[in-house]
Amino acid sequence: MSPEMTGVVGIILLIVLILLRVSVGLSLFLVGFLGVSLLAGWEVGLSQLGTSAFGQVNNYSLSVIPLFILMGMFMSNTGLGKDLFNAVDKWLGHFRGGLAIATIGASSIFAAISGSSNATTATLAKIAIPEMNQYNYKTTFSTAAVAAGGTLGILIPPSVILILYGALTSEPIGPLLIGGLIPGIIMTVLFMIMINIQVRLNPSIAPKKEQQASLREKIYSLKSIWPFLLVFVISIGGIYFGVFTPSEAGGIGAMGAFIITSMTKKLSWSKLRSSLDETLRLTAMLFLILIGASLFGKFLALSQIPMTLTALVGSLDVSPYLIMALILIVYFFLGMFLEGIAIMVLTLPIVYPIVTQLGFDGLWFGIIMVMVLNIGILTPPLGLSVYIISGIVKDVPIEKIFKGVVPSIITMVIFTIILIIFPEIVTFLPSFIE
Repeated sequence: MSPEMTGVVGIILLIVLILLRVSVGLSLFLVGFLGVSLLAGWEVGLSQLGTSAFGQVNNYSLSVIPLFILMGMFMSNTGLGKDLFNAVDKWLGHFRGGLAIATIGASSIFAAISGSSNATTATLAKIAIPEMNQYNYKTTFSTAAVAAGGTLGILIPPSVILILYGALTSEPIGPLLIGGLIPGIIMTVLFMIMINIQVRLNPSIAPKKEQQASLREKIYSLKSIWPFLLVFVISIGGIYFGVFTPSEAGGIGAMGAFIITSMTKKLSWSKLRSSLDETLRLTAMLFLILIGASLFGKFLALSQIPMTLTALVGSLDVSPYLIMALILIVYFFLGMFLEGIAIMVLTLPIVYPIVTQLGFDGLWFGIIMVMVLNIGILTPPLGLSVYIISGIVKDVPIEKIFKGVVPSIITMVIFTIILIIFPEIVTFLPSFIE
């Protein structure tokens, strides 16, 4: 069997294992080891088990992963999410559809700390949907607002997915995180506009909330937002202005989150243990994925598939944008069946060299990839965010939630096209720190 055919068989085997719910890291590890052993010999395969593991994780820059995760866990597990939602509700809740708009606003702020789509979705589903039910919002509309807001978790920095993208492609993590800031803010505003248009077209889906908070109540509510803004400004602002490296920013952010949650008496011993436990578990999972991805990448390099495809694409006499469109269409369909991290580790060793060969910016492609993955977590049959909401709000049929997120998907597709036409939206801020 030729190296190329061995590579194709390995990719198919990896997809099958992931679809069978074998963990992504273990699937990558197994296929990578078998592939390297078949192409280079069992001695090389066995030696790679040790060298790939040590070589991949013996990287100071990867310490940013557990630190930012810990920062998010401190803020997520201490009940600050409900205070945050109530504060945003004070400012926006009296508008028609205001609770849904407040959900988007709270999601964007919470995402700036948690770095996780799943955490953002789960937290806001528990807080915002009961509140919207109280004011007779249509469940299709309220659950869709939470699902849309949840997608901001892996776009607005510090995004764990963007950190993982940087680790897999060697793109600098600091500029990657900063690159998601403006797109995240614009996406937040577009979601709010989308909600406003929906309510204007069909006012019955979101009855107007009669009570309006006084100016004093609005100003007083800001005390619930300052912990999030302070941690975000210190960590991400420090990266942007060159005060900290990403790893240092993660350490300062985690310590800042610990001090703030302790000062506000939100952090009990049980919540501290829970935060540390969840951080260790998630970090171990991500590092196993990185080790497996390193081994799988060596297998693909031996199979020569990335080099062959890159040379083939480079020889095609077609527009690079047409090839990019085809890549994104493939990602869209993969997102319907595979989880985002699985898609990244499976495709980036092949796709990233092609993208850079075509002349596209690797940092810009990271944000584009996140946008397409976000669309995937809202689309059936996988639709991870939709399933998270369905698991929390058990009385809403899942097909209703999928129906409700259609406007969000359309909005995200439009914005992705805008980012392709105007890449400066992504690259503008990072250009000042490179």
